[in-house]
Amino acid sequence: MSDLDWVSVGPADLPEGRVKTVSARTHFICLSHFDGQWAAMDNHCPHQGGPLGEGTIEKGHEGKCYIRCPWHGWDFDPLTGKPPGGHEDSGQKTYPVEVRDGEVFIGLEPEPEHTRTVTDAMAETMVNWGIKRVFGMVGHSNLGLADAIRRRVEDGQMSYTGIRHEGAAAFAASAYGKLTGKPAACLTIAGPGATNLLTGMWDAKVDRAPVLALTGQVQTQVFGPGAFQDIDLASAFSAVSRFSQTVLSTSNHTELVSLAVKNALIERDVSHLIFPDDIQTQPSSKPAAKPEGRMGGAVVLPTPEDISAAVDLIAAAKRPIFIIGHGAWEAQAQIVALAETLGAPVVTTFKGKGLIPDSHPNAGGVLGRSGTPIASWFMNECDLQIVLGASFSNHTGVNRAKPTIQVDFERMQLGKFHPVTLPIWGEIGAFCDQIKTRIRMNDEGPDQIAELAERWQMWRAEKTIRLAEEGSKGAHSAAIFAALSNVAPADALIAVDVGNNTYSFGRYFETKGQHVMMSGYLGSIGFGLPAAMGAWAATQDFEHLRGRKVISISGDGGFGQYAMEMTTAVKYGMDITHILLHNDELGKISKEQRSGEWPVWETDLVNPSFAAFAQLCGAHGIKVSKGHEVEAAIAEALAIKGPALVEIMSDGQLI
Repeated sequence: MSDLDWVSVGPADLPEGRVKTVSARTHFICLSHFDGQWAAMDNHCPHQGGPLGEGTIEKGHEGKCYIRCPWHGWDFDPLTGKPPGGHEDSGQKTYPVEVRDGEVFIGLEPEPEHTRTVTDAMAETMVNWGIKRVFGMVGHSNLGLADAIRRRVEDGQMSYTGIRHEGAAAFAASAYGKLTGKPAACLTIAGPGATNLLTGMWDAKVDRAPVLALTGQVQTQVFGPGAFQDIDLASAFSAVSRFSQTVLSTSNHTELVSLAVKNALIERDVSHLIFPDDIQTQPSSKPAAKPEGRMGGAVVLPTPEDISAAVDLIAAAKRPIFIIGHGAWEAQAQIVALAETLGAPVVTTFKGKGLIPDSHPNAGGVLGRSGTPIASWFMNECDLQIVLGASFSNHTGVNRAKPTIQVDFERMQLGKFHPVTLPIWGEIGAFCDQIKTRIRMNDEGPDQIAELAERWQMWRAEKTIRLAEEGSKGAHSAAIFAALSNVAPADALIAVDVGNNTYSFGRYFETKGQHVMMSGYLGSIGFGLPAAMGAWAATQDFEHLRGRKVISISGDGGFGQYAMEMTTAVKYGMDITHILLHNDELGKISKEQRSGEWPVWETDLVNPSFAAFAQLCGAHGIKVSKGHEVEAAIAEALAIKGPALVEIMSDGQLI
């Protein structure tokens, strides 16, 4: 036995007549102590993989000791691994045991060279296609895939974030895609792990964020009859995914990954791969696929006729305005330059908040329910709307009666809800480049920049008046977001939840260049903290985001959805500051009940001290209840290099 590797599995403190599971390298072993003897065998019962180390030692035939499996009662001789007969001739693999100076050692054969698997080839292909991050939970039906990801992580080619709930992984990946335009992956087990992804996958789909879902599945031999955690994942994901395929032994495995990532990137959508348990560890010699030669140019150019028509409409307008949405992020600088040339206001949809800093002379704030009276006034006064990368959501309330130029790279978005004056199919940046030398300010129009300054002065005076309304129930939202406006870094990445806290953020927070992420068209509560986790991961994975502070905002209802992810933030040292507005209520729903003349019912909440909760999780936590206390508390939290939570007792009526 001199060629064995002797691995310590701990002190020799197992009582007589007992068994337990120990680990030696990657092996799980059933260790037993009986009649003054020590023995070790493979921990997995050959019947259904039951954990023998959780079983018992019992006297069997002729007083002989046997290890009994806790699942179905199969017995094995601890010294030979053989059953007493009748159900498994091969028995169990046994290992030599030695006790040295009160420590137990198990002899293992030298570790064989790793056999490259199907999931190894697929993980290598993911790396080639630029998948840098996996959010997920390791479990029994994804262990082969998880091991392939582990190897890529240990090689420094990927990073992994283990979450507490798969829904948080989905929101984190969605926010990662919204921020970077690149897909992250989500790893789950079969059944409930996979279905827990669906809300976040819908968030990604409707907001056009690329995501790659990787779900485990039961073994192929038990598909269909109703095995434990066997559900039809292809059907479950059919509506939410642009691409969904099951990985089989006959599949072209690396091609499936290539198509999945390509669909996510080009279509800005969800791709899904299903990994049956037995397929994950099958050997593969197939080389990893690469994206070279698989992607064409991405720019859709508007037609010359459309450009000429747009130039004519702009030349005739005396009060043009730009309305820009989230789809215009990549053309920020070009749009602002056009607005400066025309002397035109730039207002944004809520999803586009931050596209132009509110401190810019051309900025008019957010349009719609979450917006400012400035934006609404200029939309009502304008004689031409230039709508770039925005839909006509009822929450935004773009005026349908005004002459409108709409530009979008997705053709189905043009005139989606009603006809527009000039729909233009093309990339927004390309549109800006083609008209920039052909437009100028109309000399007959008013000085809209001066009007903007005047309107901002009026709105800021109104916000100051609202600060004086604060009563005994907690801080006014105007005070909370005035404080955050003062101290948030200009390049911060801000993830917002849904609810009154979000409406108030849109209305009162003044951007200086921050990037805002939200659950836009889905409007899902609970998005804030998991999205911040995704944004933080992006700051680790992309050089241009490195060092940027991540801030998340929620109400008490939203935070409660994924509160335990605070421990995830602590585990990975995530530099996230969470601003929590606490009013013991689902305030937005209460408000809707009142406005609909319903009684307020079942919107009250019972909450802990969230600051104390954050501290118990290992994060920084601070609690304030007055508007004048908020700025110092946020500044203190922002100075923490790690997870921090500011709990602000707020008045749900002062929004």
